[in-house]
Amino acid sequence: MRSARLWARLLGVEGTVVEGVDFDEQGAVVAGVRPGFRERGRCGVCRRRCPGYDEGEGRRRWRALDLGTTRCYLEAEAPRVCCRRHGVVVAAVPWARHDARFTRGFDDQVAWLACQCSKRAVSELMRVSWRTVGRIVARVAAELRGRYDPLAYLRRIGIDEISHRRGQRYLTVVVDHDSGLLVWAAPGRDKKTLRLFFDLLGAERSATIELVSADGAAWIEEVVSERCPNAALCLDPFHVVQWASAALDEVRREVWNTARRTGQTAEARSLKGARFCLWRNPEDLSGRQRSRLPQIAQTNEPLYRAYLLKEQLRQALKLPLPEALALLDAWLAWARRCRLEPFVKLAQQIAAHLPGIEATLRHGLSNARTESVNTRIRLIARRAFGFHSPEALIALALLSLGGLCPPLPGRLS
Repeated sequence: MRSARLWARLLGVEGTVVEGVDFDEQGAVVAGVRPGFRERGRCGVCRRRCPGYDEGEGRRRWRALDLGTTRCYLEAEAPRVCCRRHGVVVAAVPWARHDARFTRGFDDQVAWLACQCSKRAVSELMRVSWRTVGRIVARVAAELRGRYDPLAYLRRIGIDEISHRRGQRYLTVVVDHDSGLLVWAAPGRDKKTLRLFFDLLGAERSATIELVSADGAAWIEEVVSERCPNAALCLDPFHVVQWASAALDEVRREVWNTARRTGQTAEARSLKGARFCLWRNPEDLSGRQRSRLPQIAQTNEPLYRAYLLKEQLRQALKLPLPEALALLDAWLAWARRCRLEPFVKLAQQIAAHLPGIEATLRHGLSNARTESVNTRIRLIARRAFGFHSPEALIALALLSLGGLCPPLPGRLS
C-alpha cells in the first residue's frame, strides 16, 4: 500500500489507484492505473454518473510527465458510458481531460511553458510536436474559459484590430479596461466579426456597458451604436494625433514635390530630411532637430503652419475638459480656413468625431491598454515564428493575456 501511494504521489494523480509499474520495450515507465471508486462511471464531457455501455476498445495509454529523463505513461481500461445529454462517450478518468492523450499535469505544464517561451522550446523540452503544443494550448484554454465567464461584469471595454500575419490577416480583440485582460478575440476585422462578440455577450449585458474605447474605425462605431445603447464611445487620442501627423506628412510631401519639380534640389533634400523633426513631439527633439524648426518657419510657411496645427491639436487633447473643448473649437476654426487641403479634411473628420473626443476627455479613457495587449499578441506571434491558424494564436493569447494560464503541476498557485 505504501508503494502504491508513493507512485500516485510521484505520478501526480488523484482519485486514482496505481495497480502496478513496469518498463515497456522502449524503456519507458508504464504505470497501470484505474479510477478510484468515486471517479468511476462518469461521462467524459459533463462528468455526471452514467450507466455503462461497453468495454470500449480495450486498454489505452496517456503520456505523463517524464520521470527524470525517462518517458512515463499511464495505462488503463477505457470503457464507454451512455450519457443522457452526450450519448455514448468514453468514461471520464481523473488524470486526463476528455479526448486527450496526455495527463492533466502534462497538459498544464505544456500550457504554462507555451506562455513563457517559444513553441519550439516547449516541443523540444516536452518531446512533442509543434502542432501537439497548439492542440494542448487550445484544450487547456477551452477548459479554463468554461470555469468562469470572462464576459461577466464588463463595464469599460476597448475594441481594436491587429494584423497577425502577412497578407491582410487580422484579428478583432476586446479588452476589459478594468482588469486589463483580453476577454475575446476572433479572426477578421469587420462588422460581422464584431457582432459575433455582442451576440455572445447578449443584449442584457451589452446594455450594461458604459464606455467603449476605439480608434475611430467606422465598422466599430456602427456596431457599438447598434448593440450598446447606453455606452459612450471614446475616441483614442493617440489615433487623433496620428490623423494630424498623417495630414502634416501629406503637406510635407506636396511641398517637397513642388520644390523638386521647380528645380529647388537643396530645398527638396532639406524637406525630405525634416520629416522626423516634424513628427516627433517638441520635448523629444534632439538639439539638431530642434534647430531645424526655425529654418522651416523661415523658408516654408505652409509647412510650418501645418506643424503648428498638429501641435495645437495634440496639446488640446491634454487639457481638462472645458479648456480642451474651447481650444478644439478654436482649432477647428483655424483648420477650416488654413488653406491646407489635408487639414481642411481633417477638420471635417474631427468635427464628425467630436462627441467621441469629448467622451474621451470627460472620462479619461484611451485605447492604451488595448494597444498594450496588441503589442503582447505580436510578441507571442513573433516568439512562435508565426502560427498556421489564427485559432492557435487566439488560444495562446487568451491563455497568456486572459488570466487563464494554469500553475505548474504541484504548485498551489
